[in-house]
Amino acid sequence: MGYALAGAVRHEGHEALLISGPTSLDVPEGVDFVSVTTAQQMYEAVRDMVGGVDVAILCAAVADYRPVSFSEQKIKKDAERMELSLERTPDILGSMRQEFGFGGILVGFAAETQNLLAGARGKLEAKGCDMVVANDVSQPGVGFDASMNEVWLVRKEGEEKLERDTKYHIALRIVQESLSLVTR
Repeated sequence: MGYALAGAVRHEGHEALLISGPTSLDVPEGVDFVSVTTAQQMYEAVRDMVGGVDVAILCAAVADYRPVSFSEQKIKKDAERMELSLERTPDILGSMRQEFGFGGILVGFAAETQNLLAGARGKLEAKGCDMVVANDVSQPGVGFDASMNEVWLVRKEGEEKLERDTKYHIALRIVQESLSLVTR
């Protein structure tokens, strides 16, 4: 979805910066690109680059937790059971307003499997977003690893459903709605 959004931003005549983890997707033509591998690297890249941005659309499904320790070697099967210890990764969207001082239009994504609109509305308020794009990632054929999507645009004044369509067409609508928030 991020690649479709970056392409849509360029289509609408604006500069686009895409910060992305590993993927086989091609970077859209004319889009500035920063490659990251970890959630920490993405956090740092967003923090370092958000100062010159008027509209930020954060759609990456960054892992919420990471292992506390990492083994450079194969872990042998010595016991019947193994426990992993996890720690929270930095909350990139939640850091935008207070920690990064971002004052522009902020659009977040809510990839949910239940209580879609309630989860999106909670994120809208808790993270200081101007709009949240909510999608039910449990539905087959949309969202992750699919060329189609079906989303809700959630704003303080209400919700609007965007019916199933290509990610690029959905991205164009998201970009147009995001840009309309600049003039409000």
